[in-house]
Amino acid sequence: MNLIEKEQLIAEQAVALESASAEDVIKFAVETFPNITFACSFGAEDVVIVDMLQRISPKTDIFYLDTDFHFKETYETRDRLIERYPGIPFVEVKPLLTPEEQAEKHGDQLWITDANACCNIRKVEPLTRTLMKYEAWITGIRRDQAPTRANAKKIEYDTKFGLVKFNPIAGWTNEDVWNYIRNNNVIYNPLHDNNYPSIGCEYCTRQVMPGEDPRAGRWAGQEKTECGLHK
Repeated sequence: MNLIEKEQLIAEQAVALESASAEDVIKFAVETFPNITFACSFGAEDVVIVDMLQRISPKTDIFYLDTDFHFKETYETRDRLIERYPGIPFVEVKPLLTPEEQAEKHGDQLWITDANACCNIRKVEPLTRTLMKYEAWITGIRRDQAPTRANAKKIEYDTKFGLVKFNPIAGWTNEDVWNYIRNNNVIYNPLHDNNYPSIGCEYCTRQVMPGEDPRAGRWAGQEKTECGLHK
């Protein structure tokens, strides 16, 4: 399918998929684009997608960006999901630089001196390298997570990475996510129970206090609100 055909498909399906359930969006995605992958961060939204994929298309590729800086609870959540869904391959994607090489080349604590550069090295470049192998990808982003995601469509063309992007739970609320987790007994990161609604790298994530924006714990004290994976 060439770019024009993909754009036509997106235009045709935008309305239909907007009213479709998350499961139906995923079913359409994997049937239309067999060469598709899901980028999993092991946050609440993403474990929901993992559970849905296990039910709908367990052989669909799932990868995660191992920045080397995740919380131990995140790695433990990964291990528990692997045990729960033994048929699903969770592909580890690493940065080209080890933490030691990054420190030697760019200085210690790059996440403080230049957070964007750190994210580019440990997230954006590995993601770009991985998505080059695919025709489409699935994410767990929601519109009400941040102003930068407010216009996310359930199907859209990702101009940054050059492939079709599906956001099956774009229209969900936080309550919808947790209702699904509870109703389906889905494994989730225990940090969510300790005032971490959004979980990234350990150095760039803090607890969110009552009354704060759910993403206030990401890159606190900086203007930065996204790591660069989503335009």
